[in-house]
Order: sequence, then C-alpha cells, then structure tokens
Amino acid sequence: MEKICEGRLANHVQRLAGQIGERNLRRPGSLGAAAAYIETQWNEMGYEVTRQDYVAGGVECFNLEVALPGTGSAQESLVVGAHYDTVSGSPGADDNASGVAALIEISRKLKEMSPKRTLRLAAFANEEPPFFFWGEMGSLVYAREARRRREDIRLMISLEMLGYYLDEPGSQAYPPLFRYFHPDKGNFIAFVSNFGSLRQLRHAARTFRRQSDFPLETAAAFSWIPGIAWSDHLSFWRAGYKAFMCTDTAFFRNPYYHSAEDTPEKLDYVRLARLTDALAGMCSELACCDTL
Repeated sequence: MEKICEGRLANHVQRLAGQIGERNLRRPGSLGAAAAYIETQWNEMGYEVTRQDYVAGGVECFNLEVALPGTGSAQESLVVGAHYDTVSGSPGADDNASGVAALIEISRKLKEMSPKRTLRLAAFANEEPPFFFWGEMGSLVYAREARRRREDIRLMISLEMLGYYLDEPGSQAYPPLFRYFHPDKGNFIAFVSNFGSLRQLRHAARTFRRQSDFPLETAAAFSWIPGIAWSDHLSFWRAGYKAFMCTDTAFFRNPYYHSAEDTPEKLDYVRLARLTDALAGMCSELACCDTL
C-alpha cells in the first residue's frame, strides 16, 4: 500500500479548521458543513455512509460511519472514531480536525482490505462541552445503540488530537507523578486507557510498534485523573466496551488547546502522516488477528 500523503491530511485540516472553522451547535451550519465534508470524502472513495441521526439542543445532528465487513463467522468489530465538532471560539485544527483527517486517510488506505472482524470508522458529533459525558454526546448515542443491539465491539480507538509535536526539553507536561515515568519532550503519541482496557491497550501498542518506530508512550490509570477519560472512548467504557485514546496529550502539550489559536499552520503534517500510516497498519492487523 502507498504511504499516507501529508498533503491530503493538511487539506482536510485546512478545510475543516481553516475554511469551515468553529463547528458546534452554536453554529449548526458549520457543524453540518463538516459532516457533509466527511461524508463526501467517504462517498468519493466508494464507501456507503451510514448516518445516525439524533437531536441535541433542538438541532438535528449526525454520527457518520463506514464499514469494511468482516469475513469471519463471529460478528466481532473494531471501531475507530474521531469527533468533528469544536468548542466555542476555536477553529479546532488539532482538536479535532487532526483526528478526523487521520480517520479519513486511514479509511482510504484500508478501503480494499478484507478484515476478519468488521472494521467500523466513525465520525462523531458533540464531543465537546456542554455535551461531554452526557446523553447527547454523539459517541455516547452510538455506543448505547450498539449495546442495545448487542454488538460485539471488541475494541474502540478514539483519535483525539494527533498533530502537535515539540522536541524541546520541558515541552511535555503530565498529571501528578506521570512525569517520573515518561519523557519531557512532546514528540511522541500516547495510548491512554483505564485499567479495564489495559490488555487491549498493550496488544495495540505491540501492534503499533511492529508497524513503525514512531515514538509511543502508553498509560493506564484511573478515569478520574485529568485527561484520561476526556474523549469519545469514555462513552464506550460507559456502555461496557473496551476502549483507549490515541492522543498527542492535548493541553499537557499544546498551548493553543481550546483557543482561537488552534489553527492549521500549527500542526506538524510530516509527523501526522507518519503516525496515520502506522495507525492504519495497526488497525489492519487488529482487524485481522485471531483474538482481540
């Protein structure tokens, strides 16, 4: 397979954060434009896009999904997701146009594969406050419906801020105590989970490292520690599924987090492309391995 193109990633981020900009229920037109952009990208690749419609704050919202059906007899699935909304006042280049860009390009790279377990790629609405943790959060709507249908989701991977990197010593912060076990340079990607998903996190980390030498740090901790549960993987924990977050660590590294300065030119597209390529390989292997 061809390596993922940094130019395509940059174009996605520019369209979402540079042209559409702030996208949330205060700006429903922009939120809808972001959903339409993602849907168009998938349609152009030949995917059939499934919309999960629901109403939040009186506004019709959409979770979007494409799937590569599994060839195995079991109805197992792997879900990879990213939210496409932003907080008020931010164009959201890193948070989370970077995650959406990676999601789109992972789906492009894996389009022709025939996985053993179904691979589902999902774009969620309304991850940001005031919806975070509550019932109108897009990923929570998705996860609860999956549980109602008794879907056998073996693992969910949340792509949450993937594009900001620093090589200077002291550029990486942590919650209390974590700094004693991890590097002080913000040049790595992190896989983060609760203790209940630790086995799956370790499996994914081993798989990722087989795909790439991209710097990776892992951490499993209590969900109440700041940052550990702050994305769509929380919704899947609450629905009883295993899940972890893939992240550049957000506010522990990126000084533009949740601000008007979270703009496309701040991101490192060379490293984002390397990371996305490794994630695509990891997802392909996890969708085809014997156990997950």
